[in-house]
Amino acid sequence: MGRGETTRVGGYRFSSISVLANTLTLSTFKMVAEAPFRPREQLLEKQRLFQSIHKHTHLKSPMDKLTSVAIPVALAGSCLFLIGRGIYNMSHGIGKKE
Repeated sequence: MGRGETTRVGGYRFSSISVLANTLTLSTFKMVAEAPFRPREQLLEKQRLFQSIHKHTHLKSPMDKLTSVAIPVALAGSCLFLIGRGIYNMSHGIGKKE
């Protein structure tokens, strides 16, 4: 690779690359414009939403109700049911080995 050539690595464009003693020196690099993942309007709308709420960031999304409320309630309910069934079975001698 000679001097003055342009090379792309990832999202960067490098010019004037010199390799000396297994050392890669990158100079004068510019970021190549890439398409955003979402339109700017949606990003600004989400940003306004998150900045306007006075809760912690991890409690803001509507999908967080599933992970922070429904799943723990289901786990607690099933645990209480299994504990209650075990106490009932022990008190009535059900499942006792003889």
